[in-house]
Amino acid sequence: MNRLPIVLSIHALLISALVAQPARHQADVVVYGGTASGVMAAYSAAQDGMHVILLEPGKHLGGMVTGGLSATDLGHFQIIGGYTRGFYMEAASHYGVHELTTQDAWLSEPHVDEAIFCAWLNSSHVQVFFQQRLRERNGVMKREKKITQITTEDGQAWHAKVFVDCSYEGDLMAQAGVSYVVGRESTNAFQENLAGVRTDTPKHQFQWLTPAYDTSHHLWPYVDSGPLEPEGTGDKKVQSYNLRLILTNDPANKLPWAKPEGYNPANFTLLGYYLSHFQEHAGRAPKVQDIMNPVLIPNHKADFNNNGAFSTDYIGKSWTYPDASYAERQRIWKEHLLYVQSFVYFIATDPQVPASLRAEMNTWGLSKDEFADTDQWPNQLYIREGRRMMGEYVIKQSDLQTERTKPDSIGMGSFNSDSHNIQRVAMPDGTVRNEGDVQVPVEPYEIPFRTILPKRDQVENLLVPVCLSASHVAYSSVRMEPQYMIIGQAAGSAAAIAIRANEPVQNVDVPQLQEKLRQHKAILHLDQQASR
Repeated sequence: MNRLPIVLSIHALLISALVAQPARHQADVVVYGGTASGVMAAYSAAQDGMHVILLEPGKHLGGMVTGGLSATDLGHFQIIGGYTRGFYMEAASHYGVHELTTQDAWLSEPHVDEAIFCAWLNSSHVQVFFQQRLRERNGVMKREKKITQITTEDGQAWHAKVFVDCSYEGDLMAQAGVSYVVGRESTNAFQENLAGVRTDTPKHQFQWLTPAYDTSHHLWPYVDSGPLEPEGTGDKKVQSYNLRLILTNDPANKLPWAKPEGYNPANFTLLGYYLSHFQEHAGRAPKVQDIMNPVLIPNHKADFNNNGAFSTDYIGKSWTYPDASYAERQRIWKEHLLYVQSFVYFIATDPQVPASLRAEMNTWGLSKDEFADTDQWPNQLYIREGRRMMGEYVIKQSDLQTERTKPDSIGMGSFNSDSHNIQRVAMPDGTVRNEGDVQVPVEPYEIPFRTILPKRDQVENLLVPVCLSASHVAYSSVRMEPQYMIIGQAAGSAAAIAIRANEPVQNVDVPQLQEKLRQHKAILHLDQQASR
């Protein structure tokens, strides 16, 4: 009997099995999430001499900065420094602007911003891997208090000395056993008068008494039956998400509005009722600015955000997203996309909408030169808030208002406490009310390093710049993209310091970290500001 073919076959199978083994990757730092914060964390660590791998679950870099949020939420832009300011300076230079001394200088197009992020990572030799989502279960391996590896859905293993979770979802953080919360604290939890249910909020509200029910006493679509909980009550609900639309009024670049598959105009009967009574109560016909917030950006485009009582925010439909399965999140994402597609199509075409508003809406359309692989609709859901870590220090309302300095400051924030509405509820008198809006100005405040550190007894080689440790009220201010980027830079430098010292991230020498950040023109304290 000739056994040679059998031996060769077994040998071939062994080789095939070895080839099929999932790859194992090793780096000093692995950053999970190619958000703008993730890009900055990876770039910062690489600039400090680390071998860095950046894993992005999707196909694009930049998160919301390149996903539709081009009207940058600045606050006091003089407190934005470091690599973040350098990024915006490079974007402005693309348009021939060389000083960041006006709000308009900070506005740029998504495809321009993504090209800058890609170039930065390429120049710093960061290894970027797209479509590498953390395995949904058992994706994080720990030994004692250290993450030893993470595994992505295709079975590849990623090893590092320090991990940085820069995703909007915080899945790496959660699987690593880090404490976190979802939803709103009560007013008593941290003694915050802006916390919990908000019963009197005039902004983004129905400006006159509007029924929650149709003439047959059926709830309008997108209205919750209630009841509204008492003022200050905590809950597990999160502020609304949406998609930030990049539209153009340039006829050569504009696409006409197309009827979306699954469109149902009946879902917008409350909006139709509200707009049909607008003239009666406001003394004029409604305009686009009454239902959306367009901010002009270069090249005849605008970033369209939520505005008013009924707009692009899909109110009440984000509550389960933070802890949802991947499949459920995808369903929520698709529902948000259909909602905003249907919203703009309704405004542009439905006879319930005043003719002047329909005409104005049709002067705008999707931009042919943005979001090419998602049919010109944004590729990023605006996840305004999800999981929030409960780490070494929880930043609270008082840290934004009365205790604004921190010895371990890694950057500054200054945007309003800004929570979008959380629910739309039928009230006992039969009217409809939006609830959850917070819009309270703040002065510049310092962001402590401790707010991105998990508790010492949980994990010692993980940093969390996006799902950071904050109350709902404080998070509503610090959640802005420039702050995520500032914090990402600090996380990258902190990772490098921890690795060189062979210490837990909680033991990073703060003065050394602050000096490193200052070398790269970061602005850390209230007595500093950028000059240009």
